[in-house]
Amino acid sequence: MLCQLKVDAGRYVAANLSKVIGVITAAPVFDESLQNAVMTLSRVAPTIVLPCLFAHVTRCLDDVHHVTNVDYGVFLTPDGEVYDKSVIESVKVEEQGRGNIKRESKAYSYKEQLADIELRKEIETKKREKGLIKETKPQMSKKQQELMQTQLEKEKRIRDECRLFDTALRSAVAMVTAAVDGNAVGVSRHIPELLVKLLPLLTNPIAAPHAARAFIKLGSSAFDDEDKYIGDLVGHVTLRLLEPNCEVDARWCEEKLTVATRRTVGVLCGLTAERAFTAPGFSYCFPFVKCLLRERGPAGAKEDAVVLKALEFTLTHARLRNAPDAPSGNDDDLTGPNLLPRKQMLETLLLTVSTSVGKVYQLASKALLEVAQCASGAAGCSSATQEEIDVLLHGLQAPAMTVRETSLQCLMAMVLELPLMEDDYTDWLKVTRRVWVARHDADEPICIQALQLWSEAGMVVDPALCTLLIDDIIHEEGVVREAAADALANALAAHGNRVDDVLQSIFSTYAQKQQIAATQLDAFGRVLFEGGADEWAARSGLALAVGKISPYLTEEQIEELFTFFVREGLADRNEEVRTNMLKSAVTVITDHGKNNVNLLLPVFEDFLDKAPSSGSFDAVRQSVVILMGSLAKHLDKDDSKVKPIVAKLVEALNTPSQDVQESVANCLPPLVPAIKAEAPILIQKLLTLLLESENYAERKGAAYGLAGLVKGLGILALKQLGIMTSLQTAIENKKNYRHREGALFAFEMLCHMLGRLFEPYIVHVLPHLLLCFGDANQFVREAADDTAKEVMSKLSAHGVKLILPSLLRALEEDSWRTKTGSVELLGAMAFCAPKQLSSCLPSIVPKLIEVLSDSHVKVQRAGAQALKQIGSVIRNPEIQAIVPVLLEALQEPSWKTSTCLAILLETKFVHFVDAPSLALIMPVVQRAFQDRSTEVRKMAAQIMGNMYSLTDQKDLSPYLPEVIPGLKQSLLDPVPEVRAVSARALGAMVKGMGEKCFDDLLPWLMQTLTSEQSSVDRSGAAQGLSEVVGGLGVEKLHNLMPDIIQTAERTDIAPAVKDGYIMLFIYLPGVFGKHFQQYIGLIITPILKALADESEFVRDTALKAGQRVVNLYAQTAIELFLPELENGLFDDNWRIRYSSVQLLGDLLYKVSGVSGKMTTEGGEDDNFGTEQSQKLVMKSLGPERRNRVLSGLYMGRSDVALLVRQAALHVWKVIVTNTARTLREILPTLFQLLLGCLASQSYDKRQVAARTLGDLVRKLGERVLPEIIPILESGLRSDEADQRQGVCIGLSEIMKNCSKDMIMLYIDSVVPTVRTALCDELPEVRAAAAKTFDNLHATIGPKALDDILPALLLQLNDAEVSSYALDGLTQVMAIKSRVVLPYLVPQLTTSPVNTKALAFLSSVAGEALNKHLGRILPALLKSIGEAATPERQTEELEYSQQVVLSIVDEDGVRIVVTELLEVSRGSSLAMRRAACQLLECFCTHTKADFEPLVPQLISGLVMLFRDEDHTVLQSSWQALVAVTKTLDPAEQLQHVSVLRQAVRFATMDLRSDSGQLPGFCLPKGLTPILPIYREGILNGPPELKEQASIGLGEVIKLTSPEALKPSVVNITGPLIRILGDRFSANVKVAVLDTLALLLGKVGVMLKPFLPQLQTTFIKALTDPSRQVRLRAANALGKLIHIHTRVDPLVSELSAGVRAADDSAIRETTLQALRDVIAGAGDKFGDAVRKTMTPALVSLLSHAEDTTRMSAAGCLGTLCASLPEIELQALLIDELLDNDPSADWLLRHGRATALSVALKVAPSKLCNYFPDKIVDVILANTTADRIPIALAGIRSLGFLLCWQLQQEQQTQPQVVTALGKCMNHTSNEIKQLAAQMCLFVSKTTPEKPLPPVVMRPLVSMLVNGTKEKNSVVRSNSELALVSILRLRVDDTTYQNFLSILDPGPRDALSDVYVKSLRKLTSQVEPRDEDIDNTILY
Repeated sequence: MLCQLKVDAGRYVAANLSKVIGVITAAPVFDESLQNAVMTLSRVAPTIVLPCLFAHVTRCLDDVHHVTNVDYGVFLTPDGEVYDKSVIESVKVEEQGRGNIKRESKAYSYKEQLADIELRKEIETKKREKGLIKETKPQMSKKQQELMQTQLEKEKRIRDECRLFDTALRSAVAMVTAAVDGNAVGVSRHIPELLVKLLPLLTNPIAAPHAARAFIKLGSSAFDDEDKYIGDLVGHVTLRLLEPNCEVDARWCEEKLTVATRRTVGVLCGLTAERAFTAPGFSYCFPFVKCLLRERGPAGAKEDAVVLKALEFTLTHARLRNAPDAPSGNDDDLTGPNLLPRKQMLETLLLTVSTSVGKVYQLASKALLEVAQCASGAAGCSSATQEEIDVLLHGLQAPAMTVRETSLQCLMAMVLELPLMEDDYTDWLKVTRRVWVARHDADEPICIQALQLWSEAGMVVDPALCTLLIDDIIHEEGVVREAAADALANALAAHGNRVDDVLQSIFSTYAQKQQIAATQLDAFGRVLFEGGADEWAARSGLALAVGKISPYLTEEQIEELFTFFVREGLADRNEEVRTNMLKSAVTVITDHGKNNVNLLLPVFEDFLDKAPSSGSFDAVRQSVVILMGSLAKHLDKDDSKVKPIVAKLVEALNTPSQDVQESVANCLPPLVPAIKAEAPILIQKLLTLLLESENYAERKGAAYGLAGLVKGLGILALKQLGIMTSLQTAIENKKNYRHREGALFAFEMLCHMLGRLFEPYIVHVLPHLLLCFGDANQFVREAADDTAKEVMSKLSAHGVKLILPSLLRALEEDSWRTKTGSVELLGAMAFCAPKQLSSCLPSIVPKLIEVLSDSHVKVQRAGAQALKQIGSVIRNPEIQAIVPVLLEALQEPSWKTSTCLAILLETKFVHFVDAPSLALIMPVVQRAFQDRSTEVRKMAAQIMGNMYSLTDQKDLSPYLPEVIPGLKQSLLDPVPEVRAVSARALGAMVKGMGEKCFDDLLPWLMQTLTSEQSSVDRSGAAQGLSEVVGGLGVEKLHNLMPDIIQTAERTDIAPAVKDGYIMLFIYLPGVFGKHFQQYIGLIITPILKALADESEFVRDTALKAGQRVVNLYAQTAIELFLPELENGLFDDNWRIRYSSVQLLGDLLYKVSGVSGKMTTEGGEDDNFGTEQSQKLVMKSLGPERRNRVLSGLYMGRSDVALLVRQAALHVWKVIVTNTARTLREILPTLFQLLLGCLASQSYDKRQVAARTLGDLVRKLGERVLPEIIPILESGLRSDEADQRQGVCIGLSEIMKNCSKDMIMLYIDSVVPTVRTALCDELPEVRAAAAKTFDNLHATIGPKALDDILPALLLQLNDAEVSSYALDGLTQVMAIKSRVVLPYLVPQLTTSPVNTKALAFLSSVAGEALNKHLGRILPALLKSIGEAATPERQTEELEYSQQVVLSIVDEDGVRIVVTELLEVSRGSSLAMRRAACQLLECFCTHTKADFEPLVPQLISGLVMLFRDEDHTVLQSSWQALVAVTKTLDPAEQLQHVSVLRQAVRFATMDLRSDSGQLPGFCLPKGLTPILPIYREGILNGPPELKEQASIGLGEVIKLTSPEALKPSVVNITGPLIRILGDRFSANVKVAVLDTLALLLGKVGVMLKPFLPQLQTTFIKALTDPSRQVRLRAANALGKLIHIHTRVDPLVSELSAGVRAADDSAIRETTLQALRDVIAGAGDKFGDAVRKTMTPALVSLLSHAEDTTRMSAAGCLGTLCASLPEIELQALLIDELLDNDPSADWLLRHGRATALSVALKVAPSKLCNYFPDKIVDVILANTTADRIPIALAGIRSLGFLLCWQLQQEQQTQPQVVTALGKCMNHTSNEIKQLAAQMCLFVSKTTPEKPLPPVVMRPLVSMLVNGTKEKNSVVRSNSELALVSILRLRVDDTTYQNFLSILDPGPRDALSDVYVKSLRKLTSQVEPRDEDIDNTILY
């Protein structure tokens, strides 16, 4: 209508505003027409209408009064009904219940009548329930009717009033709703003022539903349509937190409130991380934030993490600023600070600052300052209102220093907006007053800041302040009262003329605060009105102020003041007030007493004279006395008034009040000069009273007086007047406890009054004090405790150092009493001055904790009590409240530590933590770091992180050396949460205490950062280093980052180092936030490089770093790292592609606001994305980049790496809503990328592009095929090989994804193309063509074979393309071997064999080749053997080797090994050579696992060592080397027995003349088998060690010395090492035998080992095993041959013989000596020989047979080495001495030695005494002792052998004597005679014995064959066979028969027939050594 009338709507509304608003607000019902009107007006003229409209709404909301639940119940009750029937019911019950009760009598008691009534009522109720009584409307009595009417009227008034409220609320809410619908943006500007009125109404049952509805509606105005869900979320969660008196939408209540709160905070922080809400939006969210910060939320919302997020959200919006061109105070700017709820923000943040610590406190303070800054009036900021300033001024009166400090900082930020005197004097005075008080705060930092604010604001001290400050002096907070008192004093200093006004104000205020409202009672004495509380704190502040203003008082005021003191102040009902009044009075006297003595003294005297003697005046009377004493200081010392005053003071000492006595003591020192003469008498009197009085107060007062007098007389009075002597005597008095107690009182007061002057005497008092702690009397112990506290409180730092060591040493004493006293004194040190306390507590508390585990109970109790004392002096109220918990944790650390730490964490600290608090807390924390529990260590770290901000640095520093190791250990904890908390703790401590306190921390972190031990250590170090650098500030980051980035980019560092530095990129961004953003571009490169690292843990770390960067900087740094991620999608390294997909996914998740953690199982085309997320991606990336990114992702779905495919598919499903539609959108970009990748030089890229192409064909079908095929055909003709390859790959994928019918349409083009591509000049193209062939064959079947393979086989004969065709066939074989092989093998193995083609084809044939090996291997061997030239043979061999090496599967390997070993044993040398060469190549170069065939290979190859062909030997040796190299130590042990068996089989029927195996005789012939035996010797079990040693010995026998030489060291070393260890005898025997064999073979080569061998062998001579000793002796005999100096060895052996107590050891040592003598020859020195010979001679008569015979053998062997003279002497003196009278043992020894001498040196002996020797031998033969006779027979045999060997004439008597032996009665002699005949017969094996010798011997042996003894008979038969040479032929037998007489001939013939002929056919027995002196 207005438009039609051409009237401007805005102007019309403005002109008629009052009428319009009147119509709207006056309507009784807010109907739809009014709603439409409001909507229209809100749109037309919002700036005019809305303020008026909302003013009306505000008034309506203000008019709503408090409604109780009863009122609400009345409101819901219909008219005419009573809601509250309780009054009527009570009357009814009273009437019914008690109306008929009679007076109590004997018949009817009162209780019985009541019981009867109850019974009747119960019966009536039951009848009514059963329907026996009809219901009738109860009739009310008149009284009930009156009450009913009254109640109805009352409820009607309530109901009417509530209905008015409800109607008004409905209208108001409807107006708000209509305004929001009409102009949401305009309404949003009024959100703060509306919420202030709406939210309090949520507790009102009538208003709550309307207020909740309006609150939710306002949410839609705070946010635009896109973010509307935020308003709903925040609104409903806020309502749940506020718990309104109405129901909340049930749908929003399904989620747990804790979870909903955390989610909401997360959403708000996430949305505003880069872009803040508008000011109205934040205003709407602020009630939610307020609930969290004021801890009105659920338990979960109280967590620091939630609170920190809420504060971050608040801080973000506190930084809102107006646009630069916007005028100041512009409310149209929704993004400026004008519309923020700043007052509520300030109030809430101040409360948070006052109740928080650590990061919460820091962030809250930061947000608070930012709020103040936004109201500072600066550019972009708004102007602060007085209400906001008042909030901060109120903060200056907070008890917490942090709140006062932060409030001052905020006021400093608002300094330009503070009111000026000329503008608003009242507000200016209010601000000035608060700042003036703050200037006098007890905390110095606050004073400094307040002074700065005072100066900046140009404030001055107004005279009005003087009286206004009285209100602060009576403030409820003590810190405010104290500061105000000082402020008042300084204000009066500037305005002294206001002192009287102030003083009068103090008097009147005191009188007002002195009154207490009386409690009002009714007639029955019931309380109607509680009386007021006593406002003593206000009066105490006034008393304090009086003392402060003392310097500015005038004489008139002093008199008035003291009148007030005496009459009122000193008589106050509160003791603290009286104390402060007295202190102030003393202060005034101190300031003005000198000039007003005459004025004040009469006042005091008058009072003392006139004051009533009642007890109520005692306190005043004592105070007046003290004041008189203080005043007396100003009197002349000669004044007569002084002494009476002193007397009154001394008399006042008996007052049972410590304050009075202390004040008197303080008054006495100045008065002492006036009574100096009477002082000694007075002191004596006080000493007597002190020690003898029975009144406690008198003795205590005497101590005070004594101390006061001493202070006045001087410290020397203690000695001059004998005070210390008297006190020491008293304290040593064991009989009277009062003496001890009084002495302690005196020490306490002396220390108190004299202070540090008394410190020299403390050392003398200390021993007595220790004893008194354990005194039997309780009073003495209590006095000792008090004295100790006082002593400790007065100690200086020097004093602490003086006594602390002695107390700590006392704890080491054995006496429990001494310990107890020392502990109690240490506990008393808690009362030292704060400075001394902080220095000594770190030493004391650990000792006290140790005492808690003392063996004596009393010591334990004393320790616990001492800790309690330390707890009692704690000034921090929060710690004081939990001292019992701390003490329990110290006493029972195993059980209470966890609980204690939990309580500490829950404690909200407002005050600083003092030194005593730290002393109790830090031991608990130190113990917690050693706890096994993860939770306990985490809590300890959290506490340390908070502690730096709660305490003074110097107090915390002593504990750092003990705590830092624990924190370091926790920093390396396996649990990530513990590491995170520990890192934050370290960072916080470094930030709070500075880098100087942690000198070694950074180096340790850098060292641990590169630790190779564990990734956990590196992670903890990286996190700790990040937090520490964060604590040191941004500058430290800028200094470190260049080196960190440079190191992370290096490629020449260890993986662990790189891992550690990359880990820094995980944690540094989180610590520094936006400050780290400048390094994003620099760290992307090292992160991407690390993603391709070879070490998996480095890649994982780099991925985490990339994800962290993406999550933190997804919006701000997208331009920096998105191009890098796009490049990474197409990188050649699959790991980089995989990581790029993951990081790109994280980026897209972050941008689109979706979670990538959802499961995407299902089909590959199932999508989970949303349209909203797609819009956000498009908005953030733009169309071009979005298409490029999605194209790369889609290609990643076809990547060659599985992980890349899976990751890309997952991201695609989460982001994309519809795959087909998205593909159509990105198809141009995708196809462009595909063509580029198909032509790429990278094989992987071509594969990916081809797969993607196939996928496109499969999804989009025939629509794209006609477009793709022509492009691919043209690509096949390209000159670019990469493009041709890409086309083949693409064609392959197309065929794979198309039907057969579609392929057949293009078959004429495809088949020639594939055929040509298979012969392409580039192998990559051929490989791709082979895959195309595979897909072609899969699609069209055998037709592909028929069309393509024949052509390829023909091209093999074409020299130009044969190699290409062959490779093409090879590529086809690699894919279709099972199909192609049966077609190719028959043609290729037909002569001439095409070994080249077989070689190429076999490399790709795989297992399919196995079934054809039986045909291929013979063909290969034949082609090698038939090669015409060596060059051709080499070529054929190479191709054949390629075939053999291509076999890698188990079956194929078994076939190859079996076939080749079989052929290698054949008769054809050429085939053997070829087989061995192939076998050598296979074993050397194959990659197959032939471990199961190793035994077969070892046996077969060792058997080939017998071959005589050098080529065969060399090849088999090389093969065996390769086989044994593949064996690890465990496998080598398994093949020791296999190798031994193989060697034994190889030596069977060995045809070699040398007895050596040809293969072992090659250079380094033992190399293949030596490692096996060596491992068996060194590391095998004992049985295997023995087998290996024996096997090695067998090999040594079969090896030539030349071949052994290279392996001598490798053989000898392990053998010596084994002998040095404790192993079984069998092992040692085997090793010694092997060493002996080695010495025999290559003795000279073992010279380097000579010392070790000699030591080892000699040590073995004492082994318990006889076989070991004998083998050692044998080895020594071999070793002597390479010995250059034999004398020491011989001497050592000789000494061993002499020293041996065990005969077994002695005999083997003699055997060793014999072997050494035999081997040494004439190397002996004369001295050794001359020493050794008598020693051996002396043993010839030894009683033990073995020793005697061994010595004889040794002596006989020595004869070969003796010079002529010595030998002759030995023969004459010993060996040829045939004295029959000599002991037979000696004779036996000589005979045995002679037989051995004849065996080893017959020539030397027979040259000297031939006849004598024969005579002695014959005599020995016929000796009566069998052993001697046996020795003689051996001598005969050895002599006869020598004669036969020398072809000398045998002596008949020798032969005859031997022949007669068979006639002896002893079988032993007969047996030996036969054995000697056998021995003699073998002397000349090539010819028979002379007849002259043979005849007697044969006759004897024939007789021997007839003996009964089987052994004799057997030996005789063997001897006959040997003498007659029957094993050769029977010629000698026949010839001998011919010379025999008939009788002997017949006897011999008979023996021959019966036994000799049979023996001839049997195996000849092994020869045995006939010498019985040799040990075996």
